Parts: sequence; structure tokens; C-alpha cells
Amino acid sequence: MKILAVDSSGLVASCAIAEDGVLCAEYTVSHKKTHSQTLMPMIAEICRMTELQMDTIDAIAVAGGPGSFTGLRIGSAAVKGMAEALGKPVVSVPTVDALAMNLFGCHDLIVPLMDARRNETYSGIYTFEGEELRVLKEQSAVPLEIMIAAVNEMDKPAVFLGDGVPVFKKQLSEQVKVPFIFAPASCNRQRAACVAVLAMKYFAGGKAEDAAEHAPEYLRVSQAEREKQMKCSGTAGV
Repeated sequence: MKILAVDSSGLVASCAIAEDGVLCAEYTVSHKKTHSQTLMPMIAEICRMTELQMDTIDAIAVAGGPGSFTGLRIGSAAVKGMAEALGKPVVSVPTVDALAMNLFGCHDLIVPLMDARRNETYSGIYTFEGEELRVLKEQSAVPLEIMIAAVNEMDKPAVFLGDGVPVFKKQLSEQVKVPFIFAPASCNRQRAACVAVLAMKYFAGGKAEDAAEHAPEYLRVSQAEREKQMKCSGTAGV
């Protein structure tokens, strides 16, 4: 099984090629440029370096959300376009689940935190049982205080990772009551390799969709939509 995977859900742009349990190539960048500038050239480069014939892949995987609205749209558009052109299925992988895969084999609580702004986070709680990622709390968009309370209630050591860690570090240090650590730079951000690993399992289990069916999972409305709703609500009685 050969998978091309993409993650543009956060600050990191990442793409990878995995085949039959082997990571053939991965290209990850987190440096100022927008995903619209980096993603397709990165995909082209790993295909060139691995001499990949695109029609030989079985599916194209993408971090399907939540995350940056713009980033998710760019990744989704790229994947849909390639999948339609090649006649290949799309495998949508929950972004926070893929982040948790960074800590394969960890038996403590794995708590990815993505900065969702306004003191909210895209997060979930996970652990590993053997080789299986177990979801203890599904990914959601919640205030940080709610996620901290959930971690404290489970009363187990925790590992925090994701771009939300530097944003929320002070609150975490003050409010988390269980023993905890922060994941190091080598495994604390989105990686397309993690998307590919989960996608292989999903694809083998029949969890794939046509390119036309795929859409990102935002989990909440955009800032523009919130402002529109507030404006409509404020003028409803006028």
C-alpha cells in the first residue's frame, strides 16, 4: 500500500510518502512562508527525489481538521485536485489524532494542544495500548480550562504537545495538577508521516472517500462567520 500524505492544518507544512510500513520520504517546513507557496513544490520535490509515479499510489491522505481555516482549505484543495486527476480516493485523518501519533507507545495521557485563539484550543486526550492509539476524549474545540479540568480528572501523568503549548504554557504550569511534561521539538508539531500511518489503517479498514466528497472538518465557524452572526443578531430587532 502506497500513501501520499499532506498536513497543512497549522503553522507547519508537511508532506510524506509511505509504502507498506516504510516512510519513503517526508518534507516538513515551518518558516514564515504560506502553505499556498510551499505545499505543491514540496510534494513535487519528494516525488522527484523518490522517483514516484503518481498513478502508483493507492490513496492521498490529508489532515482533515480541525486547524487553521486557510491551511485546511489549501490542503484540501491540493488533495482534491490531485485525487480527482488521478482517480484516487482521499483518506481524511483527524488532525489532533495525527498529532497524538507523534508520541507512539506513550502510556501517559497524550494531550495535543493547537492554538484556536480566544483562549480556546483544538485538543483531545489519547494514550497507547500496545500499538493502538486509544481516544480517551475526542478532538474538539474547547476553552483551555475545560481541557485542563479533563486532564486533572483523569489523574494520570500527561504529555502536552502542539503549537498551543508555548501559548498556554503559563496556564498549564499553574493549573495542571497531575505530573506533566512538554514534548521536545522533534515530536511536538504536525507531521505528514503521522497522517500517513493513520491513513494506512483507515484505508485498510475501508475509510476512504471520493475526492468530490471530501471537505475539511472545522469544528467551529470562522471569524468572518462569527462576526456576520453577531452583526445579524445585533440588528435583528431594528
